Amino acid sequence: AGVVFEPVEIADRPRPVADAAAIRRLRRLLKRTQLDVVHAHGLRAGALAALALGARPSARHSERSGSRRVRHGPALLVTVHNAPPVAARAAAIYALLERLVARRADAVLCVSPDLSARMRRLGARDVALAVVPAPALAAPAAPAELGAAGRQVALAAGRLTGQKGFDTLLAAAVHWRDRQPQPLLVVAGDGPLAGELAGLARELGVTARFLGDCDDVPALLAAADVFVLPSRWEGQPLILQEALRAARPIVAADVGGVSYLTGPDAALLVPPEDPAALAEAVLRVLDDQDLAARLAAAALARAARLPSAAEAAQAALAVYRRLAPAPARSTAS
Repeated sequence: AGVVFEPVEIADRPRPVADAAAIRRLRRLLKRTQLDVVHAHGLRAGALAALALGARPSARHSERSGSRRVRHGPALLVTVHNAPPVAARAAAIYALLERLVARRADAVLCVSPDLSARMRRLGARDVALAVVPAPALAAPAAPAELGAAGRQVALAAGRLTGQKGFDTLLAAAVHWRDRQPQPLLVVAGDGPLAGELAGLARELGVTARFLGDCDDVPALLAAADVFVLPSRWEGQPLILQEALRAARPIVAADVGGVSYLTGPDAALLVPPEDPAALAEAVLRVLDDQDLAARLAAAALARAARLPSAAEAAQAALAVYRRLAPAPARSTAS
């Protein structure tokens, strides 16, 4: 189809030597190709792309010749995926990247409404929500065997990092520790906090199973009585989209783009970092079959409106065409 793949490595944190090499490589690619749009994913990629493009006028500063716009270089489109980090130094660097992208990008797509509002406050002129496709969810052959032995199962899944709030979930599980039988908390995923979280579960006396990386999410969801998303921040989390498609009752922290995905009816939403509120919502689902059934039905209805990969691609192409009104020659992504 005439598509050429050119990898440009961009580190996940500031690396002066590596960043300079990435900018030089981007500039070489820009010199030998005629691009209409450069689409960068993430603020670091967006900032490095802006520096590689240099001081050339962007789409909104282009000259006009009669009725035809004359472009001086490709337009820059940036998709913003994450909220600012908590650590002070990382947050300061992130703020610099945000301001650079807000000033230089011709358009910004954001994965959640809070990020859109943030970029507008920083001065970005053309901001919209990104269309994030829902992952395909195969029907499980059978629910996963979790060794629950008749106990109810609360499932959570994700990378074991501070952002995902699994420590809050373990603290919430203390509230059902004395129930008989005690509900089983199952956490799927791996990450740097795996050992720390397992130790916290033992310290709190919580019955929890840490499964590590799992490749059969549909089977896990089918075995769960409730799916729990305790995150401190999320954009449009794929695991939440999978839980909607699996018609699971959902309890989630009301952060980022979570309510954008679930709407008002497809989940019980609670404040982030509030173990008591999280536990109360989980126990409401476990104790009320009618509520669980209503949440499951609402989740399935919401899932029917999730975008497909084709719809996400068409949405991106529509932005490309808008930024490059002349017939597109090629697009770098």
